[in-house]
Formats: sequence, structure tokens, C-alpha cells
Amino acid sequence: MTSSKNTTSKLDYSLVFILLLLFLASCLSIYSAQASGQYDSNFLIKQIIFYGIGCGIIAAVIRLDSDQLKKLAWYAYGSGILLLVFLIIAPESIAPVINGAKNWFKVPGIGSLQPSEFVKIFIIVALAKVIEDHHQKNPVKTISSDLWLLIKLGVVTMVPLILIIKQDLGTSLVFIAILLGMIFISGITWKILVPIFSVGTALISVIFYFVLLKPEVLEKYLGVRQYQFSRIYSWLDPYNFQSSAGYQLTRSLLAIGSGQTGGKGYGNREVYLPESHTDFIFSVVGEEYGFIGASVLVSLFFLLIYHITKVGMETKNNFYTYICVGVISMITFHVFQNIGMTIGVLPITGIPLPFISYGGSSLMGNMLGLGLIFSIRYHYKKYMFSTTD
Repeated sequence: MTSSKNTTSKLDYSLVFILLLLFLASCLSIYSAQASGQYDSNFLIKQIIFYGIGCGIIAAVIRLDSDQLKKLAWYAYGSGILLLVFLIIAPESIAPVINGAKNWFKVPGIGSLQPSEFVKIFIIVALAKVIEDHHQKNPVKTISSDLWLLIKLGVVTMVPLILIIKQDLGTSLVFIAILLGMIFISGITWKILVPIFSVGTALISVIFYFVLLKPEVLEKYLGVRQYQFSRIYSWLDPYNFQSSAGYQLTRSLLAIGSGQTGGKGYGNREVYLPESHTDFIFSVVGEEYGFIGASVLVSLFFLLIYHITKVGMETKNNFYTYICVGVISMITFHVFQNIGMTIGVLPITGIPLPFISYGGSSLMGNMLGLGLIFSIRYHYKKYMFSTTD
């Protein structure tokens, strides 16, 4: 029985405020980055439009409660798979090959649309439903039931991963990060996870060995492309490749390093960095605002992740909690990978900085993810004074 007190749904104004700060940071950074003169396009205006579309996506998703999301989960997942398949077989007039890969649809009047950015969110909802349904059907945990759940989670993730990994290694890593986060929250016993992750760690070590010493093996049997190897080599020794694959990283390190503690001031950039409005937007922040400004931006992401964590812990709906973990895993990996690659800690993978980097597909995908969080808080607020679960 539900109390009559405060049954009106409410918007999560704290999340709105955080999103507004991210919007302002994105606009300021992109406006400064586009002043480099590499392109004639006004990326700021386009980013504002993308944010507007993203707000429309949030407004649509926020009305969906957990039951509706569960009903839509497999439809969204299936639609995403079909888009990825069509992307592979589509003619180059619709899906052009860029740097040896087909990652985007060419949409007249809009530009490029990357379906994998939306499939990330579809995967989160699908995995959340798999976990929820599994626990409802198996209230008593056993080794066999946990193993079966792990297999189901792996299969659901592997289908789109196989379709993406040859085209976009960076995005495929995001799918793996989401899967790992969902596995940890699923309640699968460590008796299963420890051996599997031990084998996985050993496998990664072996792959890294082949990347460094026998790349032709991975190229032949796994279809890994040569330019993906160059990213690893330029990461390990960027200055030896600064005229080719290491150019972007060495320029990024110079830009961030020259910002020192307080930065050079807004618009006072001196280091030319190609594509600084997209994947290397953090370099712009580091040069103009220094360590202090970069720390403020990182703190803003921490605040976002903390807020989503709080939402996931407060809701009494397990399905909602799983979704929160999936969104946290996605955003956290994006932030660590993007910032890590701009400072040379991690290899360059082409992963944008969430909500800050220019890019319609990435931004709208992330806004779709936040739409789920808004929906959780919206419907949780509605029943927060309920006398029963």
C-alpha cells in the first residue's frame, strides 16, 4: 500500500546541475579547441545542438519505469545487433571506410552516426534484465546456477563485441568494462570468478607478448589491423614515433605539461594539437587551466559517478541497481581511458571524454545512459514514502 504523501514524481535536480556543469565545460573547451583553425566547421554550435537532442532523449526515457524498460530490453538489444550487422554489409556510400574501418553511418543533414555508442546502453539494460530474471528463477544460489548466469552474460555481450572488435578496438574495450562491472554486481561466487579472471589475466599477458614480439600472428588469426599495433608501439615509446603514430601523444604531453599548475589562461593555447576538440579535449583543459583546472574537471566526473552510485544504492529495485552499475562502468572506463591516453599512461584508443569531447553519437549515447539514471530517480522519488516495497 502506497502512502499519499508526495506521490508526485520529481526531477533529479542534482544530476541536472552536474550535467549543466559538464555542458559548460564542453562548450568552453570546444570553442577554444576549434580556434586552432584545422577545420572551418563551428563545432560549438553542433555540440549545443547535440546536447539539445540529448535532452530530448532524456525527456523521452525518463517516463519509462522498470517494467517498461524490461519489456523494451530485448527489442533494443536486437535493434542494436541489426544496426551493427547492417553497418558491416552496408555500401560505402552509406557507411564509408575510414582508416580501414566502418564505424559510422553517413546520415544526410546530421553527419556521422556511430551505432555502437547506443548499443552500449542497450547492452547495459539487456544485462540488467538477464541478471534480474536469473535471480528470480534461481532464488537459491549454487555453483551451477552462477556458472550459467556467467555464460548468459558472456553470450549477450559477445554477440555485439564480435561485430565491433575488428572495426573499433577502443569501443570493444568499453563493452568488456561494462560486462566486468555487471559480473561483479551480479552476485556470482568468487569460486568461479577467481579462476576465470586468473586465466584472463594470463591470456592478456600472452596477447601483449605477441603484440610486442610477433604481431603478424594476431594480424593473421584475429584480424587485428596494423594501425592498432602502431598505437601500442607509439604509447611505449612515443618520441621514437613522434613523426608518425606518436605525434598526437607527444603533442598532448607537451600541451598538458606546458600548462603547469595554473595554466596559460583561456584561449592562450600555444601547442598545436590536431583533433583537439574530440579525443584530446583534455589536453586543451590541461594547457589552458593547468593541473588545477584539470583536477576540477576530474572532480566533476567523480561527482557524477558518486551521484549515480548514490542513486543505485538508494533504490530498492535490483534491476535499477544493475543499470546504475552498468552506466558507472561505462563512464568510469571512458574517463580513465581518455585521460590516461592523453597523459601517456594508457595507449591511444580513440575513446572520447564523456560529455566533454565533441561528437554527436558519443554524446547522445551518454545522454541516453543518463536518461536511465533520471528515470530511476524519477520513479524512485514517486514511491520514496511507500509503506511497503
